[in-house]
Amino acid sequence: MQIFTSWPSWAHAEGALSRALPASTVTSLRDAVAFAGRRHGVQQRPTGRPYVEHLLEALEVAVRGAGLSDRDVLVATVLHDVLEDTPCTEGEVARRFGPEVAALVRWVTKPGGGSKADYLASLAKAPPRAVLVKLSDRVSNVQELHRMPWRFQRRYYLETVAYIMPLAGAHPWFAEWFGEWRGRWRRVERWPG
Repeated sequence: MQIFTSWPSWAHAEGALSRALPASTVTSLRDAVAFAGRRHGVQQRPTGRPYVEHLLEALEVAVRGAGLSDRDVLVATVLHDVLEDTPCTEGEVARRFGPEVAALVRWVTKPGGGSKADYLASLAKAPPRAVLVKLSDRVSNVQELHRMPWRFQRRYYLETVAYIMPLAGAHPWFAEWFGEWRGRWRRVERWPG
């Protein structure tokens, strides 16, 4: 199973992105990473690592793994948590990166007040490009699930199998990746709840 952790900073990502994507897309991504870095500030992942590493992992999944090159999808992948986890507004994202990027980010943002299960179920109605953003995000989140407490592992595994893996079916690379991941983690299904 391929792991995507070789771009912990923009300096690590830029060369590979420049070889894979048009210069204008790389420029947009550089701007998005800087924007997200400012918005997320000192936030950390549950593992204690800087939050921007997650955003770059999701981008690496999209580009190196799934072979995506759609500028709006890639920029939305970098920005996917700014509406949910920072004071940033959809209007700010739209003004800076365009209304399509803002719409994609909105689709993958859990609305306040709703349950996580309702949000995850609603992704079945999301546009295909928004699904690609969510799939890239989730690969980043689950690829090193072993670093998390076991109760979190079980909950997140079951969520991924129930809600995310069905979305991956329409995207062969993601379907294969999640299938291999599930095979490695299937033992979690036997753990007590």
